[in-house]
Amino acid sequence: MGNIVRLAVLGSTGSIGQQTLEVVRALPHRFCIVGLAAGKNISLLSQQIDEFKPRFAYYQGKKSPAYPDCQLLSAEEIAGHPEIDTVVIATPGRAGLMPTLAAVKAGKTVALANKESLVMAGEIITSQAKKNKARILPVDSEHSAIWQCLQGEKEKVSQLILTASGGPFYGYSPARLEKVSVQQALKHPSWRMGRKVTIDSATLMNKGLEVIEAHWLFNIAVDSIRVLIHPQSIVHSMVEFTDGSVKAQLSYPDMRLPIQYALTYPERLPNLQLPRLDWGNISQLTFEPADLDAFPCLKLAIEAGKKGGTYPAVLCAADEVAVDLFLSQRIKFTAIACLIEEILGHHQATAQPSLSQIIAADHWARQKVLKLAGAGL
Repeated sequence: MGNIVRLAVLGSTGSIGQQTLEVVRALPHRFCIVGLAAGKNISLLSQQIDEFKPRFAYYQGKKSPAYPDCQLLSAEEIAGHPEIDTVVIATPGRAGLMPTLAAVKAGKTVALANKESLVMAGEIITSQAKKNKARILPVDSEHSAIWQCLQGEKEKVSQLILTASGGPFYGYSPARLEKVSVQQALKHPSWRMGRKVTIDSATLMNKGLEVIEAHWLFNIAVDSIRVLIHPQSIVHSMVEFTDGSVKAQLSYPDMRLPIQYALTYPERLPNLQLPRLDWGNISQLTFEPADLDAFPCLKLAIEAGKKGGTYPAVLCAADEVAVDLFLSQRIKFTAIACLIEEILGHHQATAQPSLSQIIAADHWARQKVLKLAGAGL
């Protein structure tokens, strides 16, 4: 029986945050919620505080309500607080960067569900983690699968193979993609996720960000990371070794499984709430190469990952703003990739950026996207 882990969940009202709390409810003898942080969903945060009674909380709004016996701190202060063992970074987009950095500087175990922090500042975060003996444990199903496949292996990896469902529009013609609505894009065929990551999955930008994240998590060149479309979402990723052997991790597509694995590692604990694969209902497992022409966001992300420097930060910023513009119905679905490509083409990159240079590049990209969108690109 392990000791009780003192958790902070940043992004607790989002999809990953809520599913993390479901795991905590299922294993109450293993976890104690010490900190919760949310964006604008104050109603749900209040319910979570009433239930879990954390010592610390953060709310993004200008006027944070008062909670008895709960101290209001910044997300960074919660992430680095000495009374917390493990920090779940489930905050979407750029907002996850500074809390992730604060957590690794404090030597915490970081259960990372935020892709953008490593994509934007992977070299800085991984070097700080090494310096301060922090652990970064992946929560994304694909990276969790790779991590699980690497357990016990000492031989060199030949390549990492990330799988993607293909989203709701794989196989669509350019003409059909032009007409995609927000409601259609938010209906992912396999996973229960937040709005931003669901749109990223529909454009395959999500998979491109995962390629860059895998580069930093597993110290492997972007050229050695491959993406395959796997509509069944059962094989979550694979590792090919130098002898040609391939290991894969399979499970029912439920984010609570990789969340629990990160929180309980190195143990595997029974959880009756997690669904199991029914092999009698699985008729086939199919794989095919990703179509980079049909889904240019994946291509743009891979190219940005290879170039490095401030390109990945600009990619993340441009994507975050473009997705928001699409969700507010100000641009078409296909304009997301067009805007990102235009921004990357205008960017004058810094090769080995400091944190301040990364933040400046992020700010520049956001302003540039809004300007271009306003001009009707």
